[in-house]
Amino acid sequence: MVRIDVTYAGGLHTTACHGPSSAEIETDAPKDNEGRGEAFSPTDLLATATASCMLTVMGIVARRHDWPLEGAHAEVEKHMVTEPERRVGRLAIRFAMPAGIPEKARPVLERAAHTCPVHRSLHPDVQVETRFEWA
Repeated sequence: MVRIDVTYAGGLHTTACHGPSSAEIETDAPKDNEGRGEAFSPTDLLATATASCMLTVMGIVARRHDWPLEGAHAEVEKHMVTEPERRVGRLAIRFAMPAGIPEKARPVLERAAHTCPVHRSLHPDVQVETRFEWA
């Protein structure tokens, strides 16, 4: 169990404090939903968490096999929908993978990415499109 304390600061801003490390994250509502867009929005964090989790799970697998994953990069596009309600409708994630990863490792790492707990926790109506670009 991990405790995260979230405080509403006013003006559609929150501050979240990670209990184990005391690291903090601030959020703001996005400009298209009455905010100023001065920080990650909560749905931005969802998109970020998905890509971060996928990279982390690939990192776990890569470390077990001594495959060099350092420098792997993910770019996430978050697409909101308004029907039937406002929510994240689609995440498009492009992975730029570093050189030096053996050919045989590529399908293993791609499969591992799709087992990340954040990805698995998303509602099935959220489309997650992934593209891997291998150096």
